[in-house]
Amino acid sequence: MQQPLWTPSAERIAATRMDSFRRFVNQRHSLQLADYPALHAWSVAQREAFWQAVVKFFDIRFSAEPQAVLQEGRAMPSAHWFPGATLNFAEHLLRRRDNHPALIAIGEYGLREQLSYAELAAHVAGLQRSLREAGVGIGDRVAAFMPNTWQTLVGMLACTSLGATWSSCSPDFGTQGVIDRFGQIEPKVLIAAAGYRYAGKNLDLTAKLNEILERLPSLEQLIVVPYSNTQAKAADFHSAAKVALWQDFYQAGGEPEFTQVPFDHPLYILYSSGTTGVPKCIVHGAGGTLLQHVKELGLHTDLQADDTLFYYTTCGWMMWNWLVSGLALGATLVLFDGSPFHPGAERLIDLIDAENISLFGTSAKFLAALEKAGAKPGSTHRLQRLKAILSTGSPLSHESFEYVYREIKADICLSSISGGTDIVSCFALGNPVLPVWRGELQCKGLGMDVQVWNDAGQPVTGEKGELACAQHFPCMPIGFWKDADGSKFQAAYFDTFPGIWAHGDYAEITEHGGLVIHGRSDAVLNPGGVRIGTAEIYRQVEKVEAVLESIAIGQEWDDDVRVVLFVRLREGVQLDDALQAQIRQVIRANTTARHVPAKIIAVADIPRTISGKIVELAVRNVVHGKPVKNTDALANPLALELYRDLPQLKA
Repeated sequence: MQQPLWTPSAERIAATRMDSFRRFVNQRHSLQLADYPALHAWSVAQREAFWQAVVKFFDIRFSAEPQAVLQEGRAMPSAHWFPGATLNFAEHLLRRRDNHPALIAIGEYGLREQLSYAELAAHVAGLQRSLREAGVGIGDRVAAFMPNTWQTLVGMLACTSLGATWSSCSPDFGTQGVIDRFGQIEPKVLIAAAGYRYAGKNLDLTAKLNEILERLPSLEQLIVVPYSNTQAKAADFHSAAKVALWQDFYQAGGEPEFTQVPFDHPLYILYSSGTTGVPKCIVHGAGGTLLQHVKELGLHTDLQADDTLFYYTTCGWMMWNWLVSGLALGATLVLFDGSPFHPGAERLIDLIDAENISLFGTSAKFLAALEKAGAKPGSTHRLQRLKAILSTGSPLSHESFEYVYREIKADICLSSISGGTDIVSCFALGNPVLPVWRGELQCKGLGMDVQVWNDAGQPVTGEKGELACAQHFPCMPIGFWKDADGSKFQAAYFDTFPGIWAHGDYAEITEHGGLVIHGRSDAVLNPGGVRIGTAEIYRQVEKVEAVLESIAIGQEWDDDVRVVLFVRLREGVQLDDALQAQIRQVIRANTTARHVPAKIIAVADIPRTISGKIVELAVRNVVHGKPVKNTDALANPLALELYRDLPQLKA
């Protein structure tokens, strides 16, 4: 009989914020909720009481009190959360004013900068004054084309403290990718790096930035952060806007002021991947983002004020927005800019020891690559304070679950988490009071009525179906930018099941109350009319030592669909008949005959979005001779050409 990979001790459970919150709810509402399943059921059945409890437990401060917790219609989307309430997001992230480290920013080439909470607030105050003088206020957009540095975080806090709306892209985006995003939202101010470093290379952004500036007519102020391009001068950048270097634009000092805004005031604009069309501009509200993040970080991740939180992310991925909310819990953030594998596979593991990281966030791809590289961090590193590893970006394989407990640390909460840019948070995630089962996300998030629905629109357990959320939740987007009638927003989430949020994931609820994500719904394979999630295939292929990574698509063939598997192999390995037979045997033995690919083809590279997700739809379009729009959304767009007109796919 299968056993959990990890079970928290009674002492550990009692010390968690999650258990403290359960006791708080019991006392507040005269309840006897005995465990997490009971707490979750209550949080969904009594959403108003639950979210009000989150407000009280985390001391969320409204400057004007709400008239209610929730006003809603019968079908989504029709909710108004905390109507009448006002608050400021940045104010909640900047409550501390002491010398406790707020952030440690580390560059790939060894630069290490540390700011205390007092120093962070002083920087925000200084930048805020200069932004206000530049005319930034409520409703304006401030955009950032920046690496993951402390300046980016100061920029976000100064912007949102003024009631303006923040949006960011990382410098690895192509010129068109940046214009596709910022061109839609028309920022008043752009904060941009003059250069950055990645994988040992120093990359000058001057030319790219000048191309972008030509196509942003709304811009009134450009703030250039020299970063790795220390010779950069304001005169290098050609724009109708005013141009200033970061260090000349403001002086740190004083106390920041906080403009109070409505609960659903636009805080962030995030973007869909944009591989199937112009990216959607997803607008997230200040209050909903704050409540959801403190709930997830404080309860599900058990982030305490003495913790050090790290997540490997760029500023173009929603995990950056999630990470920086750790300041609301008074914790220390580690911001890392650079390649996770430079100069070697254990670069980030070294960071865990060097900075005493207690919560380490990464991607499923990173953990798989670490295992393929033969790394055994548990034998080579102390990992003394490490209490949780978080993984997202794609489903975490059974083998990676086992690898973490075997080779990294046995007493750890391994949290595979899943949600997305659409909700700037998670539907399913970790839990410090529950066991970890291989291949499963531990639980549904509190206050989230997460269900899996079959094609008939009925909730199912133990069956694969569409991941849905059956009731409103506060971090639902306000809408899409420039979607006045809400039609694009409606079509994106509410057309599959009218009035119900359909997330676009192919998923399954397990007997333990956890979830398994089988891949994106739009990438589901359909050979012989049987739906197969791509993650089911990847999970098996990862067991084959010779394969570094893979991507599977369905190719239209003979009035049906056949499964085609592309594999990237270790250096020096050939895809001969024996290796093909081994791959097919592993898949057949652990899944079904329908999962076995009709074709296996070796490729030199696999296309990914800039946030690291493989793009099955783009590959499928290329294979079928269809256009792929917005390849600037890809980290390696040239890789798509490897899949065009392949002779192996003609027979």
